[in-house]
Amino acid sequence: MTQTASYEIIRVFDVPREDVFAAWTTPERFARWFGPRFMAAPVDRIVLDARPGGRWQVTLTAEEGFEVTFDGAYREVAPPARLVFTTGEPDDPVSVLTVGLADDDGRTAMTFREDGANAGEESRQGWMEFFDRLHEHLTG
Repeated sequence: MTQTASYEIIRVFDVPREDVFAAWTTPERFARWFGPRFMAAPVDRIVLDARPGGRWQVTLTAEEGFEVTFDGAYREVAPPARLVFTTGEPDDPVSVLTVGLADDDGRTAMTFREDGANAGEESRQGWMEFFDRLHEHLTG
């Protein structure tokens, strides 16, 4: 039996939630922040079919030809307030990720939650780095 875990990360961004939602659902914007700093997310290697049942996929690349692909399916898409999507196969997901975006006087409070087999400390630390990059993208 697969053991599951969960964690939550809350970040506040000084931009409207429509802007944060677009950074999650627009390939050109997603490419600027998704992944660790030593890897790139080429726009032509990103699919974000942001609708319930739609697939998402991104292949990160690094030097010497190293690649890693993340993928899954969207379960809920409610612009600009909420995204729920999986990693892995839609019928047998490794994790379920939930992004909630709340308006705070023109700022956005983002609550990110991961539930599933991958929801450990290493995953949490990785997403924290991604969200530092998201902050740089949104305010840069």
